[in-house]
Formats: sequence, C-alpha cells, structure tokens
Amino acid sequence: MLPLFWEGFGMGSGLIIAIGAQNAFVLAQGVRREHHLPVALTCAVCDALLIAAGLAGMGAALAAAPTLRQAAALGGALFLGCYGLRAALSALRGGGALRAGDGDVGRSLKATLLLTLAVTLLNPHVYLDTVLLLGSIGGRHGDPGRWHFGAGATVASFAWFFALALCGRLLAPLLSRPTAWRALDALVALVMWTVAAGLVRFALV
Repeated sequence: MLPLFWEGFGMGSGLIIAIGAQNAFVLAQGVRREHHLPVALTCAVCDALLIAAGLAGMGAALAAAPTLRQAAALGGALFLGCYGLRAALSALRGGGALRAGDGDVGRSLKATLLLTLAVTLLNPHVYLDTVLLLGSIGGRHGDPGRWHFGAGATVASFAWFFALALCGRLLAPLLSRPTAWRALDALVALVMWTVAAGLVRFALV
C-alpha cells in the first residue's frame, strides 16, 4: 500500500503548504518562539483528526449541507478579519521585534493553544481541504487503502507544521529589527484578510 501512502502524502502536501491563515500564524509563532512546537503539534493533530473524519464519511455529509458551509465561512471570515486587524495595528505601532527570539514571553500556553484552535477550526478552508477533498479522494480507495492514503496525508501535515515552526525559529535573528518585524506583521495581516475575503466570496456565491 506504499503507493497510496505516497499519494496521500503528495496530495496532503499540496493542500497544506498553500499559503493560508494557519501557516502564517504558525510561522509568526515560530519567529516569536512563543510555544511554537505545541502550536505545530496542535495544528497537525487537528489535521489528522479531520482527515480521519473525512475518510470515515463526514466529507459526504459536509458536501450535502451548503447552508452550514456558508454560515461557517462568514464566521471564519469575521474572525480572520479581526485577527488581521490586530496584526495590522501591530505593524503600525511596532514593538514586535522586541519579542522576537525572547522565547515564550507573550501569551500563556493555554491562551496560545486556544488561539491556535480558533485559527484552525474557525477557518472553513481546513474542512474543505481535509474533510471534503482528502476525505473524498481517499474514500475512493476503500478499506484499508483509504487509511493508507490518510496516513500519508497526516505525515505530510506533521512534517510541514514542525518544519514551519522550526524555520520560523531560525528566522528570528533576521527579524531583530523593528522594520523587519513590522513587515512580518503586515504580511500576516494581508494573508488573514485575503483568506477572509475569499471566505466571504465563497459564502455569497
């Protein structure tokens, strides 16, 4: 079943690596060294659970509930819009660079993980990618093939989020200047707003 594992790995990588709100958040936490490894683990575990749910049949149920998808899209757009505003204000005010590399000096672990869950689970894109797309594609392989496919997609998720968090840590020295940190905050705000706008369009069509 190795071909199905690698098919899942490739498909999962293609969906997860695309620039999005979750990746921008994980990168920012990695740069700050603010509970970046627990954040990466939380994102990967959420992906694993959602992929499993999709393979178990939840993907078909989601596809049959357009009203639920629209409501989730609008709620996610509101949350990401507010988070983007927070990042934009941080870019304007500066000061973020003072925390780059200080290590776990901002939010508590509990607050950081709750925010991680919000960024992950309030964004309907994660359900479309993991539950609907990966669940539907993997489900075509039957048993036990779909679980080999799911294992590959799950490994891709773990590899990507931990690589992103650790690479962010390596970037911290480069962001010791206020202008560089402002640029990162501005990039995070832009990504959040872009995803939010896409969710609004998705809900209105």
